[in-house]
Parts: sequence; C-alpha cells; structure tokens
Amino acid sequence: MKNHKIVNNTTIRFIDLFAGIGGFRYAMQNAGAELGVKTECVFTSEIDNECQKVYKENFGDLPHGDITKINANSIPDHDILLAGFPCQPFSIIGNMRGFEDTRGTLFFDIVRIIEEKKPSAFVLENVKLLVGRNS
Repeated sequence: MKNHKIVNNTTIRFIDLFAGIGGFRYAMQNAGAELGVKTECVFTSEIDNECQKVYKENFGDLPHGDITKINANSIPDHDILLAGFPCQPFSIIGNMRGFEDTRGTLFFDIVRIIEEKKPSAFVLENVKLLVGRNS
C-alpha cells in the first residue's frame, strides 16, 4: 500500500459495532494512516463488560452496550460501518442455528442501522454460511 498514499483533508467517520477489544478499529485506523487519510470512530458498541474495559484502555472510549437497545437515530452519521457480529450461530461450533439463535438475529440490528444511516460502505466479519450439513 506504500504507493497508494492519498493526501487530502477528508476524514472518514466510522462506527465499530460488536467491537470486542477493537480489532476492526485498529485495522481501520492503521489503513487510514498508511493511506494518509484521517479516520474518526464516532460510535462504538460492545455488550461484554470485560471487552468494554479493554476497549477503553486501548482507545479511551467506553463502548455503548446492547445494540438492540440503541435507537439508530442516536448513532452519529458515518461513512463506514464496521461490525464483528457473533459468528457462532452460523458456524458448526454454534450448531448452525443461524437466525434461530438469538445471537444470529443481531445481524438484523446491523441492517436496521444501515437502513437508517445509509453509510457509504460497511465491513462485516467474514462468516462462512453452510447451506446444509452435507455442503
């Protein structure tokens, strides 16, 4: 990426959902720095208290809690939505219950926020969805 430096005064505003301890945020900030683009995290959500503590130590921001209880209107406008939503419901380890698992329905909160805020782009954690057990 060394030859792809972008120099301008644009700031890319992003949100970090299901943030864990901030892996997506580090990636976004590092990519921006490498490209010469300013980035600003304008909202973070993470339900796990221990992860919230580590996130605050890493970035100085205490994430908001349960995304299902947050009104999409209250989330600041942003250019990019990052979401590392729980993948267990879609994996073999989680018995592939998908949307039948409460954690799987968190995907619809991402959709709810995208529909309301209309970011230019979004990045979701890579999840391998299996159509059937024999796939």
